[in-house]
Amino acid sequence: MQKPLMAKATAVWLVDNTTLSFKQIADFCGLHELEVQGIADGDVATGVKGFDPIASNQLDQAEIDKAQGNPAYVLKIKHNPAAEGEEKRRGPRYTPLSKRQDRPAAILWLVKFHPELADAQIAKLVGTTKPTIASIRDRSHWNIQNIQPIDPVALGLSKQSELDAEVQKAARKRSDDVMSDDERRKLVSTETSLSMSDEPRLPSAIAGLENFTLSPKAEKADTTNYRDAESFFRKAVPDAGERVDMDDISEEDDLDDDAVTDPEADIDHEIDAEAEAEAIETDEALDDDSDDNDRR
Repeated sequence: MQKPLMAKATAVWLVDNTTLSFKQIADFCGLHELEVQGIADGDVATGVKGFDPIASNQLDQAEIDKAQGNPAYVLKIKHNPAAEGEEKRRGPRYTPLSKRQDRPAAILWLVKFHPELADAQIAKLVGTTKPTIASIRDRSHWNIQNIQPIDPVALGLSKQSELDAEVQKAARKRSDDVMSDDERRKLVSTETSLSMSDEPRLPSAIAGLENFTLSPKAEKADTTNYRDAESFFRKAVPDAGERVDMDDISEEDDLDDDAVTDPEADIDHEIDAEAEAEAIETDEALDDDSDDNDRR
């Protein structure tokens, strides 16, 4: 389908002067619907002056009225005999001088958010060279510290439809390449795989350990020092034929419990010992005084 001249400027004029839907304007101008929405929001094509397609004899007012009455209607450009036989210009995309300083930011955005794109695809979208893309990929660009990733569509360096087409193309190519070249080289032929032995082989890192065994001393656990619960609590285990008096056991348990759980008895014993020591010291002091008096 033939596109109008100055498609983005024409889209700006249609957004400002008609009630056409974003899809109708996008189909007529060869843009993406989101790009037209960005023009309406003021995020895309800021500062671009609208180009009247009626004054340039590319569209009729009757065609616009028909499209405004039917949202499903597709606008048709007027036939231009001078455009017949015109071939598409080949070569790198032309970037205006005012936007050339924005190309590194667009390249960084594509490298960051679409790593599946090849350098040739990025060069086609933004209109740059492969050395520039490589310098931004390996962060050796002279101004890499000041470059911020910006969508090339928002910068006006490419169209959303072109970006989507390149991303889909890269995704299809990536899905077709199931294995890389290195993985294909590692594959062996059918004859080689059939001639291999069925026994599993140990990795080279642990080769030589297949005959390793533990010593008998290490394998046999020493359990002679372990005690059972009865010996741990100092309770004698009676023999099978010995008769046990339950009253004696209960009395011993009570004594043990009193010795363990009665702290007042220990405190009284300590107080008595201290009092006895003080009494001995007092007696010794009195004896010394009496000896001194006798000497005098």
